[in-house]
Amino acid sequence: QVQLVESGGGLVQAGDSLRLSCAASGRTFSRIGMGWFRQYSGKEREFVAAITDTGGITSYADSVKVRFTISRDNARNTLYLQMNNLEPEDTAVYFCAAKRGGSYSRRSVDYDYWGRGAQVTVSS
Repeated sequence: QVQLVESGGGLVQAGDSLRLSCAASGRTFSRIGMGWFRQYSGKEREFVAAITDTGGITSYADSVKVRFTISRDNARNTLYLQMNNLEPEDTAVYFCAAKRGGSYSRRSVDYDYWGRGAQVTVSS
């Protein structure tokens, strides 16, 4: 089992930055692939970014590729999402997710554990 708790969401203005954190406990953090997804009201969750167990490989959705950075600190069992130059279109609930095995995936169905989400609201 892996327990995930997101933090760092909030209300910001367009152009601002936020850093989301995801604290993990339960399973060996350094051996699991991690990802961030977001969900707009009434829509399916969509992929944002993912990272392998060692942090050596990352993947991003095209819409965030030059603005967001995913990283992890295995010593602190924490996953991060640095979000810069935020846009109103980034307003969503952001979820961190963990998958068994060290690889990453862009598909939500491949993830086994989910946090409860953190609201990010970007005003124009």
